[in-house]
Amino acid sequence: QVQLVESGGGLVQPGGSLRLSCVVSGRIFNIDWMGLYRQAPGKSRELLAGISTGGSTYYGDSMKDRCTISRDNAKNTVTLQMNSLKPEDTSVYYCSAHIKIQADSETRAYWGQGTQVTVSS
Repeated sequence: QVQLVESGGGLVQPGGSLRLSCVVSGRIFNIDWMGLYRQAPGKSRELLAGISTGGSTYYGDSMKDRCTISRDNAKNTVTLQMNSLKPEDTSVYYCSAHIKIQADSETRAYWGQGTQVTVSS
């Protein structure tokens, strides 16, 4: 079983910062791409940032000037540092990773359960 567990969500005041982390555990042969998404009620899930095994990054438009993604391949962890948070950043944040569980298996996407981020005074 592969598990992705997010942490670091919570309540923060406007202008504040949060650091979200996601740890991948279980039967893993290789983790390719890792990313952080969010989904607010009534809205579609949107990609915030992604990072490849080699460290190449991609940022979506909504937070690209306010967040930084990084990963630790040795610890199967991806981290998203978010700054200058706004009330409209309130959402459930999800981790996703493209994982191959054994050498001859296909790479597929796995998802975490999500962590709530609330930006409010």
